[in-house]
Amino acid sequence: MGSGKSAAGYLLAEKLRMQYLDCDALIAQAEKMSITDIFAKKGEKYFRDLETEVIKTLADYDNFVIAAGGGMVLRAENVKMLKAIGPLVLLWAEPDAIYSRVQNQTHRPLLNVPDPKAEIERILMERKPIYEKAADYTVDTTNLGIGDSADRIIQWIRSR
Repeated sequence: MGSGKSAAGYLLAEKLRMQYLDCDALIAQAEKMSITDIFAKKGEKYFRDLETEVIKTLADYDNFVIAAGGGMVLRAENVKMLKAIGPLVLLWAEPDAIYSRVQNQTHRPLLNVPDPKAEIERILMERKPIYEKAADYTVDTTNLGIGDSADRIIQWIRSR
């Protein structure tokens, strides 16, 4: 969240002349409700189950860049399926940068807490080892613009 997945993913797809798929948008479209509403009405586990189901449908697409939600790689089965599709790129940002990017957004269900900055720090501390293990490549977006993030990914892809 707030690392630039959606914006950098969209730009990356455009630069590579690929389709762009945002997993959260696919879920919201299928459920006909916002991610915030899914969390509120059906819970996080239900949402995580939907993420897994979305990955299974990705076999129907060709030549695409996916913006996978930050919780998607928390399940080993999801990581395995995603890696079968292509490389996983982690867009990482420091907690202060994330907080400054998302502090005025109301569509972040995990941040509907009294101290969102502390929650960002907690989530990142908990998830960082999982993210690092899953990632084939990492871009620290803390001080990068979206274009620079996309360009670093392209350079990495081309150097493989």
